[in-house]
Amino acid sequence: MKRGFSIYSLVLLFYCFITLLLLFTPFLVGRETEMKRVVMIVASKNFRDEEFLEPKEVLEENGVEVVIASSSLSEARGMLGARVKPNILINDVTVEEYDAIIFVGGSGSSEYWDSPIAHRIVQEANTQGKIIGSICIAPVTLANAGILKGKRTTCWPSEAESLRAKGAIYTGKDLEVDGNIITCSGPSAAREFGEKILEKIK
Repeated sequence: MKRGFSIYSLVLLFYCFITLLLLFTPFLVGRETEMKRVVMIVASKNFRDEEFLEPKEVLEENGVEVVIASSSLSEARGMLGARVKPNILINDVTVEEYDAIIFVGGSGSSEYWDSPIAHRIVQEANTQGKIIGSICIAPVTLANAGILKGKRTTCWPSEAESLRAKGAIYTGKDLEVDGNIITCSGPSAAREFGEKILEKIK
């Protein structure tokens, strides 16, 4: 009688364990596969179309949520005609909410070179170990924020001296990665830029 009761108890415990496992597995899996979020910061006008569209496509195709920030909530316009409605103002970017901060290039991106708000975002992201990406002439914002000293970097060739002046090691490559910082030379490597950001945040 005792043995029968013991076997019954073991079977009951086994089924309880399986039930609990089934109940909690979705929660545990959900925690492991929590959606990644990035914020792409674009100029209010004259951002470079490919440098925005191609990384955005790569990220979204792989389940990453992309939030668009700019200095205005009005429709931002690309140098080649692309248009995008920002989700938030750059002033409202909370670094803790994102896995990566991306500064899109294009001639208009110079509006962030000396922006205290942009510098604050860059510095906070660097302190928190977030992935920081910038492309074309946008790496100047990172340099002016003081995070590129001693770092291997690249950018659009016209701004190489701006990076060197802030202590960056300019390599001239299409894409450069140094720790949590990813820099890219321009639109021809925009997709590779997106893929590298995806790789880093995954």
